[in-house]
Amino acid sequence: MEVYELRSLPWLFARLSCGCVLLSAAFVSIVTKTNHCVAVLSNWYILISDQNQALRLCLGTTATGAEYGAVSALSINHDCTRLLCGFAKGQITMWDLANGKLLRTMTDTHPPGTAILHVKFTDHPALAVCNDSGGSVFELSFRRVMGMRTCESRCLFSGSKGEVCCVEPLHAGPELKDHPITHYSLLAMASLTKILLIGLKPSLKVWMTFPYGKTDPASVPLLAWQFVAAQKTINPILAFCRGNTIHFLLVKKDESGTIHVIKQRQLQLNCDFISLSWINPRTLVLMVSTEKLRVVDRPSQEELETVDMAELQLVYNSSHFKSLALVGEKTCYQSVCSYAGQIMYLGTKSVHIMTLRNWRERVDHLLKQEKFMEALSLAWSFQEGTAKAVLGLFAEPAKRKGVVAEKMVEILLQYVDRSLKKCPEQGKIQVMEQHFQDMVPIMVDYCLLLQRTDLLFNQIYPRLVENSVARGVFLESLEPYILSERIGCLTAPVMRDLLSYFQENGMMDSVEGCLVHMDITNLDIQQVVQMCWDNQLYDAMVYVFNSGMNDYISPMEKLFQAIGPPLREGKPLTDEHVVMGNKLLVYISCCLAGRAYPLGDIPEDLVPQVKNQVFEFLIRLHSVEAAQEEEVYPYIRTLLHFDTREFLNVLALTFEDFKNDKQALEYQQRIVDILLKVMVDNSDFTPSQVGCLFTFLARQLAKPDNTLFVNRKLFDQVLEFLCSPDDDSRHTERQQVLLELLQVGGVVQFDEGHLLDLAEKAEFYQICEFMYDRKHLYDKIVDCYLKDPLRKEELFNYIHNILSMPGYSSEEKQLVWVKALQHIKVSQKRLHMLCPLEHTPGREKITEKHKLHEATAYLLEKKGDVQGAFEVLLQEETGDEVASLLQRVEEALHDIIALCQRSSHGLNQQQREVCVCVSEGSVSPDCVSLSSALKELTMKVLNSMSSFIAPPAIIQRILKDPVYGKGKLAEIQGLILGMLETFNYEQTLLETTTNLLNSDLHWSLSHLRKAVSRGLHPRQDHCNICLQQYKRRQESEEEIIIFSCGHLYHCQCLQRKEVGVLSERQYSWSCYKCTSNQGSRPVDRPSTESSRSHSASLAQVSQAVTIHNQCVQPNMKILAYFIHLNMILKNVLFSMDHNKNS
Repeated sequence: MEVYELRSLPWLFARLSCGCVLLSAAFVSIVTKTNHCVAVLSNWYILISDQNQALRLCLGTTATGAEYGAVSALSINHDCTRLLCGFAKGQITMWDLANGKLLRTMTDTHPPGTAILHVKFTDHPALAVCNDSGGSVFELSFRRVMGMRTCESRCLFSGSKGEVCCVEPLHAGPELKDHPITHYSLLAMASLTKILLIGLKPSLKVWMTFPYGKTDPASVPLLAWQFVAAQKTINPILAFCRGNTIHFLLVKKDESGTIHVIKQRQLQLNCDFISLSWINPRTLVLMVSTEKLRVVDRPSQEELETVDMAELQLVYNSSHFKSLALVGEKTCYQSVCSYAGQIMYLGTKSVHIMTLRNWRERVDHLLKQEKFMEALSLAWSFQEGTAKAVLGLFAEPAKRKGVVAEKMVEILLQYVDRSLKKCPEQGKIQVMEQHFQDMVPIMVDYCLLLQRTDLLFNQIYPRLVENSVARGVFLESLEPYILSERIGCLTAPVMRDLLSYFQENGMMDSVEGCLVHMDITNLDIQQVVQMCWDNQLYDAMVYVFNSGMNDYISPMEKLFQAIGPPLREGKPLTDEHVVMGNKLLVYISCCLAGRAYPLGDIPEDLVPQVKNQVFEFLIRLHSVEAAQEEEVYPYIRTLLHFDTREFLNVLALTFEDFKNDKQALEYQQRIVDILLKVMVDNSDFTPSQVGCLFTFLARQLAKPDNTLFVNRKLFDQVLEFLCSPDDDSRHTERQQVLLELLQVGGVVQFDEGHLLDLAEKAEFYQICEFMYDRKHLYDKIVDCYLKDPLRKEELFNYIHNILSMPGYSSEEKQLVWVKALQHIKVSQKRLHMLCPLEHTPGREKITEKHKLHEATAYLLEKKGDVQGAFEVLLQEETGDEVASLLQRVEEALHDIIALCQRSSHGLNQQQREVCVCVSEGSVSPDCVSLSSALKELTMKVLNSMSSFIAPPAIIQRILKDPVYGKGKLAEIQGLILGMLETFNYEQTLLETTTNLLNSDLHWSLSHLRKAVSRGLHPRQDHCNICLQQYKRRQESEEEIIIFSCGHLYHCQCLQRKEVGVLSERQYSWSCYKCTSNQGSRPVDRPSTESSRSHSASLAQVSQAVTIHNQCVQPNMKILAYFIHLNMILKNVLFSMDHNKNS
């Protein structure tokens, strides 16, 4: 129990054991107020203790109990001077708590013979209310006239209008005695059907009536008041419930003096409550019918803790609620009392008090159990202000965080000591490492959350250093925090230990990763640089130079010194040199873009300076330690030799940022001039490298805001290079570069005729299209598409656009159309694009004129003339060239077979045989020399027709064929055996499929039958709509419907809720409660869904009990599917048997 503390009151045990009262006595009522606690025993003794649990008074006698009956209700006024006692026979007595004197005995305040259920003082010293077992509520006004103590009674609510079970006046503490609401003496009353909120002062007034709605008739009505701060004001909130839903009403007074009662967000839990208490303005304590205590945070509606309280043996007040039979079994109004942040529970043998622990006690409670992680997590929630049920903390965030931070530091130091003590002294090193790996990250996390790196490095780390395993785990655990930049600075000792530990264990990658994320100003720069260079940690080396000394040139000099000599000597580069060169290119790109390497950004005030330094370094005429034979511009030469393309890409990205910077544009022109001087007419560079330069220049010149100046001859040189027909490398790239150059206006720099000739020679068909489009020669563009293998398939889209889109003259469209017909053999798909059926009359004549037999057959087939299409294809097959070209015959035969298969569904058996026979006859000429080849084609025809023609007809046709009729049986043996094997395979497949379907159908039917015939057990013994119990007698005439979810309904109740669909034979029902919880009513569903569920329903209506299995309905859809599939299968079997017999 981390949130609250539950303890027993020992003084009662002491009194029971010393014989002050009978040992057989049992508690029946309890009340607490400020420094007094009152408990009542069943033999009419009233025990009163002080705040030290010392017994002060013992009121009542056996004679009083015999006359008045048992004490049934108690109440203490706000200043703890008076005690009201209500009795089972209706009397009310008032006692003086100072001396134990009986002040008043009231016997006529309410109808006689009814027990007092509740008696409550209000904040007004002379006003109280009582509630009797008849359900009536009375106001009691106490006066003292002429030394005589009197009591006047006024009926506030009559039990004839509805029985009130619970009353609760609003009590305000001393600090809220001047609150504007307290002057009205508010009283909440809970009946079995509604809540009433009334004001007793200055005159009786009903402020609000709130009905419960549908609730369990056996649920207990509960009330509880609490003042809550909201929107900088404090106002009372009434919490009330009956069942599993708690409602909240806020009472406030506006500036005009009008009282408003506002409904707040309700709280719903899946349980039935028997006790409701506020323990502070944010926290509710609930007792459920199973005697489990649930602590709930109201703003977040989060359940904080649940504890079983069955051992308390809570006292119930059932005997006094005889007239309220529905709720009497669960009433415990007098057994639970709350005041000033504590709740008392009255058990049959003891009294228990529950108090919220303050924040320190909650943390210490976890520490005593050595739950350090839970304690740290709880303390951090206090620090952040997200904890629930908080007690004893400052409201100001600064003070709260300061106090909690001190406590967390204390916990962390205890946690470090415990981790060292609990470490196994012997055993495998892995066990010790795992022990610290589980604990050290927790220490680091909370030190960083508290922003106390001084605590981490100055107090925690020195303690862990004593254990070598803990030291290593601690240093390794720092790496992820450094990489995520949660730790940016280490103390000098920790930094030295970290680097030496990583170096000793060969974790140099970790060294580099950590260095580039830390402040290295407290390190020996030269030592770190040398370590990085020796271990190839180039990123770390660059970072140390940049961050430690603001030096951006030295890293480049060191890298150039490493990769320059092998490049100048023409030696192959090692993997290490390649890594260095790639990092150098990235580093230069970052510097020119204003970004730090390897991550972050260069300080804004240093960006211009760094860019100028890098440019000046790159365009240096010679290096610092240049030899006599060194060529000019060594750094640019080195980068070009290392990777020309990537270096030019770096420059291209850099030039993108040059807009209005005059100095940067000068550097840009200077770099371009140096590139031309270094690479043009230099045998050290391959044509591919020179080509990369020209491509780079062409892209720069193609920019609309280009400021580069290049000699006009360079344009011609670029054009000659890009259009070189002998260079096949990067053909698409060179064409794209030239196209970009032309599209931005570069075409004015060239002679168009010369450009077009070079483009045709280089097969730059997109360039040709661009030039032809400028001249409106759209028919020549058709040739460009035909010659371009990459865009050949796009030709018809282009032709379609020309012919259909506006903006083109009729002459241009006609030229394109004629050009298309001259060069294109139209296929079926292409013809469909060019000749839409609904817009091109006489299209067959066009295709016949150009002898496009496939297109003609396609058009005739679309028109519905299958016979005409068949004859056209036969005409193509029997043309003049067919006899000499067997390949042409095979292609034509393939088209004929495809036509027959597509059209077979619209032909009868006789028409199919005629078409196939004609096609077969067309490949059976008298030429004996071709008989062997044509036999193979005939076999192909016969195999194709086997799916559409009956086998006897095929065999009869083979025997009548002049080619096969005179031969031997062996020539057709392969065909006949193949047909028989196919038949056997299909027959086996059909039998296997039938057996599988029958087995699945039997299994599904058997399981569905078990599901339908299984009995259902209702969860409750009453209808979930009308909440009335159903009759168990067999002679009852009412119909009951039980669903598989366990809910039970009367048939008439479901009909009134319209949750059934009436069919020709029976109703198809759905559970009203389940569908309501899902957010939709069954009556709102579409009619199609209702009809489907109706058809699949298995509900059986009987006069005695109707059982409906809601979960079976989806299974019935599967059953219907199997039945339908079985019918289809029977039809298939019948048709196959029919074909077999034929």
